[in-house]
Amino acid sequence: MATIYDVAKIAGVSPKTVSRVMNGDAPVNAKTREAVESAIAALNYVPSSAARTMRSQRSGLIGMITGAISSSHQFEDAGLPEIYLVQGAQRVIAHSNRTLLIADSGGHADGVPALLQTFREHQVEGVLFVAEYHREVRLTEGWKDRPMVLVNCFDRQGTPCVLPDDEGAQFALVDGLIKRGHSRIGYLTLPEQYVACTLRVDGYRRAHRENGVPVDDQLLQVGALPSATNEFDLLWDALDRVLRAEPTVICCANDKMAMRVYGLLRERGVSIPQQMSVAGYDDYRMIAEHLHPGLTSAELPYAAMGARAADKLLRLISGTTKPNEPECELVSGPVAWRESVRTRDANVTSLHQRRREP
Repeated sequence: MATIYDVAKIAGVSPKTVSRVMNGDAPVNAKTREAVESAIAALNYVPSSAARTMRSQRSGLIGMITGAISSSHQFEDAGLPEIYLVQGAQRVIAHSNRTLLIADSGGHADGVPALLQTFREHQVEGVLFVAEYHREVRLTEGWKDRPMVLVNCFDRQGTPCVLPDDEGAQFALVDGLIKRGHSRIGYLTLPEQYVACTLRVDGYRRAHRENGVPVDDQLLQVGALPSATNEFDLLWDALDRVLRAEPTVICCANDKMAMRVYGLLRERGVSIPQQMSVAGYDDYRMIAEHLHPGLTSAELPYAAMGARAADKLLRLISGTTKPNEPECELVSGPVAWRESVRTRDANVTSLHQRRREP
């Protein structure tokens, strides 16, 4: 295998000059550069990354632990939207001329310490840890010697993290519905043990409060279970309870739920949006843009979260974080307004009254 000394000998220059040509860290005249590049090509010379790491103390490697590739998490397609988060991080890492090493956890927390140790052995400069959904995590206490950023999750040790603004996004959606004439807003929520459920309900209530609209708790019902096999077993009865409270629009915890609500409403003879408006959450476009009518949905900004987390990690590595920069950053996305939500005027007849018409 050729060495830098072999390249220098053929090019008739010093090894230091060869290094300057490869790294571009000092001026070299065109004739010398051409001689070095010709020698590199002739010898098929590949620089030693280990040697460069020893010299610079920088490997150029960033580690990422995710379950997006082979997720076995209870949500059967959790890895599909999550891959956008990985892509967002990859774009920023590539722009910094570093390489992203991805280790897939398969959703098994007990395998994470071994993955972190592998990254340590490869001298990664920092690590991004990506969760399948917004939750608290407990990672090994041993990872203290280099930066880490948590993505879509947080811990109690104050590790820097990037999270979705669940409260803000639900507020924006419900505020927009109220401004479109809806004051009876049904909400089929996530299971109550999820962090996002509490935050989104807070956003729902804040939108009502700031617009002077009273909240009827009968309009809020849990619409999902924490299980892949029977996730929506509650949905039929929960929808019935919401409909008895006479909403003009139904918000769903996610777009998968909204897709099922479309079918359940049509089974009941209720047209969308003429008789009932529907909104989702995630803006998972594979669903939202292919439903008829197109589904209004608050975006869960995975790509933006990945990019923000990667940028945060790179600033931690370079020591360029801003004074008083928050450890936890929230990322919000827009509401995609589509045809499933109808602007309501004062003359619209309630669903209950329509059912009584001959």
